[in-house]
Amino acid sequence: MEIRKAAIADVPNIHKLVNHWAGRERMLARALSEIYENLRDFVVCEENGAIIACGALHIIWSDLGEIKSLAVAQERVGSGVGRAVVEVCLTEARALGLQRVFALTYEPEFFEKCGFRRVSKDSLPQKIWSECVRCPKFPDCDEVAVIYGNGASLAPETRGGGQ
Repeated sequence: MEIRKAAIADVPNIHKLVNHWAGRERMLARALSEIYENLRDFVVCEENGAIIACGALHIIWSDLGEIKSLAVAQERVGSGVGRAVVEVCLTEARALGLQRVFALTYEPEFFEKCGFRRVSKDSLPQKIWSECVRCPKFPDCDEVAVIYGNGASLAPETRGGGQ
């Protein structure tokens, strides 16, 4: 198993993986064009030549990033692959100097196991909503906001159950 930056050839597999879960209302769908446009944000987990997970770290501002399009092949859910992708994204966020990383998710319990905590969507800057106008659920977003970091560094909040 290898986690690496995504390549152009990975886009159809990323699209299929993300939209598999979107079709089950577990995440938001992504158009092929959107994945191509944001390909530099993506990492993939490859095993025996197959993409079994993906995720993206998108920079929002000087101190804030977002984990987006985190998807794991159905047969690998619960195997730790998703957590490994999140860890790679957080490592990249630290290297970039980000202080906080958030996600909007239908799976907040998963992110909490990775050291995130739930926050009110209203506590996030308005800038994060720029792509929400393209969402079919706008303005009635039913995703849960989670955040990692304490505002000074990307160290997890000091509480039990983190990493």
